[in-house]
Amino acid sequence: MDLDLIAKRLEALGNPTRLEVFRILVRGGPAGLPVAEVRRRAGVPGSTLSHHLHRLIGVGLVTQERQGTTLICRADFAAMNETLGFLMAECCADACK
Repeated sequence: MDLDLIAKRLEALGNPTRLEVFRILVRGGPAGLPVAEVRRRAGVPGSTLSHHLHRLIGVGLVTQERQGTTLICRADFAAMNETLGFLMAECCADACK
C-alpha cells in the first residue's frame, strides 16, 4: 500500500467542498453524473467545481469520461475501497498484543 497516495487522498477529502463532491459522486453510483448535475447538487460555480474535480482526479478518487458533449464524472470505487480499507485493516491491530 502506498502510504503517500493514501495520505494525498485523505488530504484531498479533507476539504469540505471536495468531500461533498465526492459524496455526490459516490451516491451517483457507477454510472456517474454529468458535471452540470454535480455542480447543481453541490451548489458551487463551475470554475470552483473544476478546481475541486481536478484535485480529486489527481489523487485517483474520481474519473471523467466524455460522452458526446457531456462530461461524466465517476467516483473510483476501487480507489475509495483501497483508501478506506487501509484504515480498516489497521483497526484494533495493536489491541490484541
